[in-house]
Amino acid sequence: MPTQYRNLIDGELVETAGTMEVLNPATEQVIGLVPSCGADELDRAVAAARKAFKTWSKTPIDDRRAVIKAMSGAIKENADELFRLLTSEQGKPHDQAKGEIYGAAGMMAAQSTLSLDDVINEDSDTRLSRTRRVPVGVVGGIVPWNFPVMMAMQKIAPAMLSGCTIVLKPSPFTPLATLRIAELIKDIVPAGVVNIITGEDSLGPLITEHADIDKITFTGSTATGKKIMEGASKDLKRITLELGGNDASIVLPDADVSKVAEQLFWSSFSNAGQICVAAKRIYIHEDIYDEMSAAIAEVAKNVKVGDGSEQGTGVGPIQNKKQFDRVVELIEDAKANGYKFLTGGDVDPSGTGYYVPITIMDNPPESARIVAEEQFGPVMPLMKFATTDEVIQRANDSEYGLAGAVWTGDTDKGVEIAEQLETGTVWINEYMHLSPFAPFGGHKQSGFGAEYGVEGLKEFTYAQVITVKKDAMA
Repeated sequence: MPTQYRNLIDGELVETAGTMEVLNPATEQVIGLVPSCGADELDRAVAAARKAFKTWSKTPIDDRRAVIKAMSGAIKENADELFRLLTSEQGKPHDQAKGEIYGAAGMMAAQSTLSLDDVINEDSDTRLSRTRRVPVGVVGGIVPWNFPVMMAMQKIAPAMLSGCTIVLKPSPFTPLATLRIAELIKDIVPAGVVNIITGEDSLGPLITEHADIDKITFTGSTATGKKIMEGASKDLKRITLELGGNDASIVLPDADVSKVAEQLFWSSFSNAGQICVAAKRIYIHEDIYDEMSAAIAEVAKNVKVGDGSEQGTGVGPIQNKKQFDRVVELIEDAKANGYKFLTGGDVDPSGTGYYVPITIMDNPPESARIVAEEQFGPVMPLMKFATTDEVIQRANDSEYGLAGAVWTGDTDKGVEIAEQLETGTVWINEYMHLSPFAPFGGHKQSGFGAEYGVEGLKEFTYAQVITVKKDAMA
């Protein structure tokens, strides 16, 4: 019998009459039942958050920090249980799931140290003007299925630190680890400060349009982000959108093939490629293209695709059937157009589990769907380039602008190229390093606003300017 999970509303663990099934993507078996919430449960959660906001927003920041750190500690103490549960619902291998759980806890602890100090605008003989940051109120957080715990905590922690309260909706595909965390923090967090409710996709628009929610923070697809903007516009909610990416890596001719090939592989295939900042287009200089592409393909041969709970698995299944079908469609489109494969390309749709073999494409054209669209799966196109100006133009020729990377023995040259890329984040000789102290956000249709760092914390606040006229009553 699958485990029945409960939601966290106003400090209590609650069930609903209706439930949703959660599947293990490796086996397609039901592993949990979670509440299916609608407008009534949402209203309860928002009312609880609104009531708690009156007290929490006035709670000293050091006390808010202590609560966040205690939450982080509870996650760490139960990490072994949580990472196994995360693998069972999301599919990623145990070592990657463990990295997400510990990473989420560490991120919370780090973000709890941030401050939003007052800024003095003027201190003259005639007036004192300062800007302070005040919390926006009740936050609605909507979380995707690729990093369900990390994305949840990176919304909860800064919301709480700023003085806001939050109603969080996990993805219906991956709510289990988050709901287990809800059980662990129930007696740590004051009632109503954090509310976690599950529901079908139809719950998202109810959150976005709820009249008593002041801000939406969303991570997910660009298409959904546009719908959220539309819904939030009705009462001018503040929004933060971290959306899709078609992230380009540029490999210069002086890159060390023996050192870089494996890093390039994992920059694309970690979490089965289901990462918003994964390398989704890899441009390799023509002088080293043959050597580098062969080295990357060789890495692929030694990586096991399978159930993330099995020892030695490097790449797990696609998380859900809908995404599996989309990735298969992109591969079939590439085959129909006669593009060359270095590895993979053959998917057995009749097998159990949403498995796609590691698939590497050999120099498809820019017009290929596998290049122009975000794959979000274990599929990677490699392309040749001849000049720096050419590759910068090709990398920037995208509606997305989330992240990118440059691989080179000349870091000055790498920085020179990075400064010309139209993305929010660029790494030189590494990939996917996100700091809790540095802002993260996209350009173009990869969203707007920031997460992490002081800039991310500001997203949960208004600026209020207080000006005092000196000697006005003299």
